[in-house]
Amino acid sequence: MVAADGSYVDGTFGRGGHSTRILDALSPSGTLLALDQDPAAEPAARFLIDQDSRFQFLAVNFRALSDHVAPGSLQGVLLDLGVSSPQLDDPERGFSFSHDGPLDMRMNPASGQSATEWLASVGEAELARVLRDLGEERFARRIATAIVRERTVAPIERTAQLADIVSAANPKWEPHKHPATRTFQAIRLQVN
Repeated sequence: MVAADGSYVDGTFGRGGHSTRILDALSPSGTLLALDQDPAAEPAARFLIDQDSRFQFLAVNFRALSDHVAPGSLQGVLLDLGVSSPQLDDPERGFSFSHDGPLDMRMNPASGQSATEWLASVGEAELARVLRDLGEERFARRIATAIVRERTVAPIERTAQLADIVSAANPKWEPHKHPATRTFQAIRLQVN
């Protein structure tokens, strides 16, 4: 429920669907600040800025919220965590095993390590921990061992390459689920 005169934050703006709905519920004195670190979110945000004076946008990760908003000044914060369809559908972003592309996976491609860089340097035990803790991968150790072994043969730089390594290392595939699903989830969370 949105209080019409309230101040809100959409911490994961994406393409603006949730922000638009919040703005529809606000009165002329309500405000909405949207945050998103993905550069692809900015065009939709600029459109809303031009259309609605109650809306502001910052190209930052939602972790920076306290740097921009006074404690206790908000009536609500929305976080729609996860990867969006446009990110998954663009092979150049490297989020998905469904389309071969460079293995990046960063929400902001200009910040931090890409998945390729992280996989090139992470230790096997740490990789297994990330796969287990962030991806709930049952075969985390086995997959981590395979990734570390394969990176000594050739750098892991493509989504299809990683998906093939994980598929070969995964001894029991879940019905209707790609065997690399949990591994890709874990690595996406780690690099972001």
